[in-house]
Amino acid sequence: MQEVGSAARVRETAVASLFEAEAGRVHALARRLCGDRDADDLVQDTFLNAFRAIDQLQDLANPRPWLYAIAHRACLRRRRKRAGEPRHLEAFDELLPQRESTVPDLAALSASPHGDRLRAESRELVERGISALPEAFRVPLLLADIAELRLAEIADILGLQVATVKTRVHRARLKLRSILASGLPQRQVREPTQARGVCVDLLRARLAAFDRGVAFPYSSAAMCD
Repeated sequence: MQEVGSAARVRETAVASLFEAEAGRVHALARRLCGDRDADDLVQDTFLNAFRAIDQLQDLANPRPWLYAIAHRACLRRRRKRAGEPRHLEAFDELLPQRESTVPDLAALSASPHGDRLRAESRELVERGISALPEAFRVPLLLADIAELRLAEIADILGLQVATVKTRVHRARLKLRSILASGLPQRQVREPTQARGVCVDLLRARLAAFDRGVAFPYSSAAMCD
């Protein structure tokens, strides 16, 4: 009996620690999944359900996927589930950056005397872009980039294949990229310092780093426009 009580206390401590570490991320996720009006209630629902389901917490070393699965289910219960698949999926070629004459000038956000305003407008663009994404893409993106879960963990939460999650996250990022590109200051494209094949390899390496949740091993200066 004492061992059972001890195990329960360990799990309760784990959930309390999760609240301190993850409440902010859960709230950010809730705002983008269910809207500002429901975000506070969703955080409360998530951690209340976590305490109620405490005996189901198996992996004390990595409880975050378990927590975000609870958050996702709580959000689904709070609203009628919209159709998960968009009617039209652009081909990757439609989403990929083409041979454009200009690219977003991120340095201008810091150098400009209006940098604060530009950064605020950029954040608003991101929020609007995320809201406009079909739910099938928005949820995997938020779990990857806000909750910082691995693709395999997201696949378990959503009941999808890892390859499907990967595709949806990539499409969502490309959609956001095109939205941001239209609202940021621009600069002329420079001549690449590496061969095209090297640029493509660097891009693939960066995407792979995103997918694995690890640091990109090359500096931003090594990337091509």
